Amino acid sequence: MTMRSTRSTVTFANPFTLPGYPDDLPAGDYEVLAEEELLQGLNFEAYRRTATYLRVHGKGPRAGRSEMRVTTESDLNEALSRDAVTTELNNHSEAALSPLEDRT
Repeated sequence: MTMRSTRSTVTFANPFTLPGYPDDLPAGDYEVLAEEELLQGLNFEAYRRTATYLRVHGKGPRAGRSEMRVTTESDLNEALSRDAVTTELNNHSEAALSPLEDRT
């Protein structure tokens, strides 16, 4: 069975959560590792994702360490969608206005 791994980076503008993990993760850049296997018996090359991991850097006493958290592509996409909605709402709220902005 032929396997391949791809790495990418996702950016969260706000703290977020992933299903299966109790803690909030801080905003920032996160590395995503996707593992895929080659589908056999096709006339063209195609891969199926077998695992998705999010690299999470430790904080506090775990600073300097990182862990690979198992997630799914759909859970990661949902978290990114929630982050985009939260960012959009924050950008249009009065809290996003500069304190020096004149409202008259």
